[in-house]
Formats: sequence, C-alpha cells, structure tokens
Amino acid sequence: MGNLLKVLTREIENYPHFFLDFENAQPTEGEREIWNQISAVLQDSESILADLQAYKGAGPEIRDAIQNPNDIQLQEKAWNAVCPLVVRLKRFYEFSIRLEKALQSLLESLTCPPYTPTQHLEREQALAKEFAEILHFTLRFDELKMRNPAIQNDFSYYRRTISRNRINNMHLDIENEVNNEMANRMSLFYAEATPMLKTLSNATMHFVSENKTLPIENTTDCLSTMTSVCKVMLETPEYRSRFTSEETLMFCMRVMVGVIILYDHVHPVGAFSKTSKIDMKGCIKVLKEQAPDSVEGLLNALRFTTKHLNDESTSKQIRAMLQ
Repeated sequence: MGNLLKVLTREIENYPHFFLDFENAQPTEGEREIWNQISAVLQDSESILADLQAYKGAGPEIRDAIQNPNDIQLQEKAWNAVCPLVVRLKRFYEFSIRLEKALQSLLESLTCPPYTPTQHLEREQALAKEFAEILHFTLRFDELKMRNPAIQNDFSYYRRTISRNRINNMHLDIENEVNNEMANRMSLFYAEATPMLKTLSNATMHFVSENKTLPIENTTDCLSTMTSVCKVMLETPEYRSRFTSEETLMFCMRVMVGVIILYDHVHPVGAFSKTSKIDMKGCIKVLKEQAPDSVEGLLNALRFTTKHLNDESTSKQIRAMLQ
C-alpha cells in the first residue's frame, strides 16, 4: 500500500513484516495537520546535533579558575566562557520538551481507534517516518552527549558559582535566562547518561498512564510493529537495496533500538521476555552482522538503558549475545 508494502505473504512467528520507505513517505491530507506540527519541531533537530557536536566546553578556563581562586581575572574568564555554554545547554533541554510533546501527539495518532497500530502504520506512513526520525535524533543526541563529559562539568561549575553568588546576595544577568528552577530541571536532565531516551521513555509511559481508556497493547503493539519493520528491512537484501543511501541503514538500526527501549520501559514484562512481541534475538543478530564500530553505541544502549535485560525471565542466550 503506497510506500509501505507487505513484504511477506505469511506471518512468521506472528510478527508483522513491512517495508516502510523512510526516504520518500509523504503525508496524506488526513496526516498533514499532525505532520506539520511534528515537522516544525524536527526542522531544528539537525542544528541541535551540529551544535552539540561542536560543543567543546570550558574545561581549561574552569581548571585555571579553580586552581587560582583569588585571581579575579581568571574567575571572570571562566564565567564568561561558561555562560554562553549554559544558554546552549538550555536550548538542548528546551528542545527535549518540544520533542516530548511531539512524541505524545504521534502516539495519539498512531494508536487511536478504530484502527489497529498495524493499520495505522500502513495508512499513515509519513507519521510513522516522523516517529522514526524522533528516535533517530534521540539516539544520535545521546551518543554525542555520552562522549562529552564537558557538558556536566560546565553545568556543575555554573551551578556552584550561582550558589556562591546567591549566598553573597549577588544577582547575575544570566539568572534571567536560567533561573534556579530551570537550572534544577536541566541538572536532572543532564545527570542522565542518555537524557533524550529518558525523556521519550517518560513521555511514552505518561501517554499510557494518561490514556486509561486506551489499552496499553495499542501502544506496545505500535512499538513492536515498528521494530519488526526495521528488522525486516535490515535483514532482507532485496529491501536493503531499495535505499539510495547507506545512512538509511544506520537510520533503521537506530530506530529499531530506540523502539525496543521504549517498548521495554512501557511493557509490564519488557522486550526481553519470551512473551514479548519483539524478536530480540533477531534484532541483536542484525546489529551484530554490521561493522562493529558502527553499532557499538547501539548495543551499549540495549545493555545499559533498557529496564528488563537483567530480569530472571531474560534468556541466557540473549544476555550472552549482548555481552
């Protein structure tokens, strides 16, 4: 149907199998309103990633200031280096809030009656693509954040300096930009190893808890179907060859891992249980067949950001595959 095609005529292990054209899916009139809303958020995602990738931190200035506490010039130099960085970190944090709202809008569209989640993904290909783009961005953001300890160091220095000045009854202009309440929220956000994934997990769980009349299966089935979509595209050469860019393969892998993590946080028994609708062995196998340096971050995401990997119900084989 359109760019989203059944690729198998039979169901294997009852998992849905689809090909979703991540490169070319376009919104129908029925999708356009929500699609436009999400698109307005996603248009800033590349600049956020570029800004994060270019983030160097104020490590040398902070070190000099700490080692020379009585040198006013060095204190001012460190402060002047840190303040613009804190404003940049605020921008990242505020984008996470926009992304959270975007995800909840998409979940509402992709899980509402009378259609099943599978029917939604078939009918609303462009929204499914935007859902994938949110997950793709999220894993890229968190990969960059985990490799940059300067972020937490800078913010910690900022908070210590603000607290010291508050004790001395000093007010700094930047407090108009990042007040104490905002600083507290940002601190919680950046304390997470994978802050964007944590944001999306919380958003998904909040969506489920707020929509009590909607069966949780509608949400988890949407996630497991998306996982299967990505797995089939990755493991089937005929369908991999349809992509015009190698980056689309990486896109699929990031999306697959992101959806697994969301499923694992939302589903009562998680993604690794035998009763899970996600073929975890198949998904891990697909990742391990890729170049190791391209998927190590994704395997680490499964190892360290999932909720149920270490449950007793998780098979020894799956644990061994992720060692």
